[in-house]
Amino acid sequence: MLNNKTVAVVVPAYNEEKQIGMVIETMPAFVDRIIIVNDCSKDKTADVVQSYIEKDTSQKTTLKNKLKQAFAANRYNRADEVIYEQGKDEIRLFNPSEVVNKNPETDRIILINHKVNGGVGGAVATGYKWCKDHDIYCTAKIDGDGQMDPNELESICLPVINDEVDYVKGNRLIHRSAWLVIPKIRYLGNSILSILTKIASGYWHVSDTQTAFSAISLKALQGIRLHEIYRSYGYPNDMLVKLNISMCSIREVAIKPVYDVGENSKMKIVKVIPLISWLLFKSFFKRLWIKYLFRDFHPLFLLYNFAFFLGIIWLPYLFKVAHLIHNGAHVSFETLFAFSFLAFTSFQSLLFAMWMDIQDNERLNK
Repeated sequence: MLNNKTVAVVVPAYNEEKQIGMVIETMPAFVDRIIIVNDCSKDKTADVVQSYIEKDTSQKTTLKNKLKQAFAANRYNRADEVIYEQGKDEIRLFNPSEVVNKNPETDRIILINHKVNGGVGGAVATGYKWCKDHDIYCTAKIDGDGQMDPNELESICLPVINDEVDYVKGNRLIHRSAWLVIPKIRYLGNSILSILTKIASGYWHVSDTQTAFSAISLKALQGIRLHEIYRSYGYPNDMLVKLNISMCSIREVAIKPVYDVGENSKMKIVKVIPLISWLLFKSFFKRLWIKYLFRDFHPLFLLYNFAFFLGIIWLPYLFKVAHLIHNGAHVSFETLFAFSFLAFTSFQSLLFAMWMDIQDNERLNK
């Protein structure tokens, strides 16, 4: 425990038999549960974790699955009863899995085996579900390849433990060694995706959006649909969008970039950037409609859509003017006026919408 509040760490693992032992051994003593989600590894990852479970002698903290306990209904808590029933029923929406432990209520290391490969995002969702069902106050996430220093866990978890924010994420780009340690292609790709994620998520002050070293509060876990977390490498970006829609506060903490510790990266930057970019494009409009129309109407919804509408109308004029200039033909005043007016008004509306977006979400950055 940390300040008498429960802490768990979710560790998605796929073919990490060489690294997973190091992750377990270096976990700080204040971590009550290490939730390792084995995503159909083809190596001996599960066997290695099982051996650590059998020889673990650390002090145990008993945790109960609240969904296996009877719910005391009364006339005033119908809403709580609905959430309770939803929690029991939603397991079918997650990747099929099984808890290997014989004593999951007391074992510090929990091994969950996916029956079907669900991707890193699917594995994290499974781990988050376990923590939510067991009322873990603060749930951190660390990769199974050893690229995250467990000694930095306390600084990641404390803002959540102290009820200062709902979500804390590490940021390698603000560490003074970032440009020297991070491979340049990854630094560039991360920077591009960070800019796109700012726009899509509404968290305009975040960067290093691809790091998944994070901590999340129980309230935030209960506020998002965990089974809808993006299954692949874009899940940290998707998480930020979901958290913003749920009005969760966020903070970044500087962490060290860690490379060359024996990890074997499975992420291909060239393939990942287009996929995540498309995810963010869809997520941007999802956030606009859900947060700024259905949940709480805001003028920026109109401004954003007005800008896009005028931009679409402007495109034919752009092609027409470009075609006329290319052929050396005369551009009429009416055409030039429509071209200029639509371009200026669309751009101005977009800037105002973005400014309002930044101002509205300023309260969520702490």
